[in-house]
Amino acid sequence: MPRRTRRVFTPEFKARVALEALTGTASQAELCRRHQISPNLLALWKATLLERLPTIFGADEQRSTEAARIAELERLVGQQALELAILKKASTLLASTTSSAGRSS
Repeated sequence: MPRRTRRVFTPEFKARVALEALTGTASQAELCRRHQISPNLLALWKATLLERLPTIFGADEQRSTEAARIAELERLVGQQALELAILKKASTLLASTTSSAGRSS
């Protein structure tokens, strides 16, 4: 007897079916029949969805923390670029003063 190929479900499909089961728009048995999936698989998708729900809103906080860190690093880079430009100018002025003083002596 040939083996059935294993089906692969997209994350969007899993989320949609699990959300339907959680909201009660269709019974679990009906969803399993309609999509030809096992009740255990649907229960796993529901548990995974409920487990990962808090991380959805945590991503916004992480992004704002990362954005603040990026802004601080950009400010430091700008400050260092300004300091470098000042030091280069001071170096050229000092070099020209030293070389002209050496010629006049």
